Amino acid sequence: MTDYENGSIIEATVSGITEFGIFVRIADDYTGLIHISEISSKFVREPNKYVEESEIIKVQILEVNKIKKQMKLSIKNIDYKKSGSKRKKIIETKQGFKTLSYKLPFWIEENLKNNKNKINSIDK
Repeated sequence: MTDYENGSIIEATVSGITEFGIFVRIADDYTGLIHISEISSKFVREPNKYVEESEIIKVQILEVNKIKKQMKLSIKNIDYKKSGSKRKKIIETKQGFKTLSYKLPFWIEENLKNNKNKINSIDK
């Protein structure tokens, strides 16, 4: 069992997102709430713009209730995104959409033939 201290930064898994904050699960059966006022120093209208459900993030402990196993948490003043969780940048190929524009007429023609065959088979 971990001894959690105010001010510590730990990892948590987002378990729910509401209009008033973000709920997380923490090891040792703790749960926590990041109140909407602790998400950003700017005005937050939609907490789901900051995290996704099941995402693992870093959180800062503001207060611990060891009896209820609950925490008040913040992501306002820390880099809360776990390193490596960023989406990879898509690198465009030299051909770009040329392959698509080249193949599209063939795919359309093939699809039309398949649909025509299906219609003819129903008529018989």
